[in-house]
Amino acid sequence: MKHNSVVPDSASKLSKKEQVADMFNNIAGKYDFLNHLLSMGIDKGWRTKAIQSIQIIEPTKILDVATGTGDLAIAAAQKLPNAQIEGIDIAAQMLAVGDVKIADKALGSRIRLRVADSENLPFETNNFDAVLCAYGVRNFQDLQAGLSEMNRVMRIGGRLAILEFSQPKKFPVKQVFTFYFKFIMPMFGKLVSKHSTAYSYLPESVMAFPEGADFCKILEDCGFKNTKARPLTFGITSLYTAEK
Repeated sequence: MKHNSVVPDSASKLSKKEQVADMFNNIAGKYDFLNHLLSMGIDKGWRTKAIQSIQIIEPTKILDVATGTGDLAIAAAQKLPNAQIEGIDIAAQMLAVGDVKIADKALGSRIRLRVADSENLPFETNNFDAVLCAYGVRNFQDLQAGLSEMNRVMRIGGRLAILEFSQPKKFPVKQVFTFYFKFIMPMFGKLVSKHSTAYSYLPESVMAFPEGADFCKILEDCGFKNTKARPLTFGITSLYTAEK
């Protein structure tokens, strides 16, 4: 199954992009709680590794694509005190939650969130030192278009860091992860979020998404070089890095 054919609601006549925006708007209030709970807090360490991968170029202008409620943008601002960060997402309600968090941490002068489409970024070419994306590329309607836009707005010599779920390969982690991801997470996610499909769409979209060398090849096709895939936490997630 092609990854872009996996949608939150197969019975809906809306596009994948519209369905994803609607889904995240509906679960925005419970998203952070579920995100940290279902990942057992490991997600904070994953974001730290993504930020560390761009620190070498001392970026001062950073774009966080599919920023959601702003966790990665906030972490980047805290770890890179000289950086200004733009965060974009198609789900306005997720950004509204993020704006509250940013204000609470007094980071409003350094982080700006706005509604925008990853496949048509409202920024000039060669504008950012680094581009980040955590668990968002899987939701793109047109993966190549979104990645090509990320490449376009990044300056020559800039760095890319993408976090995305992947599938563990070794016994018994593979078996435990698959059971948790397919059965426990959707059941608990539905119970807490009250959304019927959001947490069943998650494992389905992960299973269909290209990973490892396959995703690195797509990055190269979209103009990136020196692509690397680094499995984290037994391969539950992967950190993809690249340069322009």
